[in-house]
Amino acid sequence: MKILKTVLPIALKCPSHPRDIIAKVLCTGWDQSLLNTRKLILQSAGHEVRQARTPNEVVSECAELQFDVVVIGQTVSVRMKRIIASLVKDHCQDVKILELYQPHLGKAVEDADSWLEVPADIPSDLAERVGQLAQGVIPKVQK
Repeated sequence: MKILKTVLPIALKCPSHPRDIIAKVLCTGWDQSLLNTRKLILQSAGHEVRQARTPNEVVSECAELQFDVVVIGQTVSVRMKRIIASLVKDHCQDVKILELYQPHLGKAVEDADSWLEVPADIPSDLAERVGQLAQGVIPKVQK
């Protein structure tokens, strides 16, 4: 119930996207509750969302579906973020990588397409950033 109270207002603020620009998104991370919350936010904005919690799941998901954006969660270790980014580059064709990062840790994936500083568990502009990135209209370096 606590997650719904936090997520629902964010989900309702998310801009709706026309059906022709829906992004296929793979969210990666270790914390299932954060993955579920991101999924709810992104789905409410019109994106198709899958989840992966392990490197093997990332490879499996990339084999099943052509994603537009892969979101690497902020709770993933620096080492594992780099492994996931490498797997995504190897197994997902033409995908954009969005790294979520905590301010005190900084960015870990140097060749990500975009970064989003996440001082809280769920950034309020996640759905908007994913939509922009999928459309190719976002600068490479941005908070």
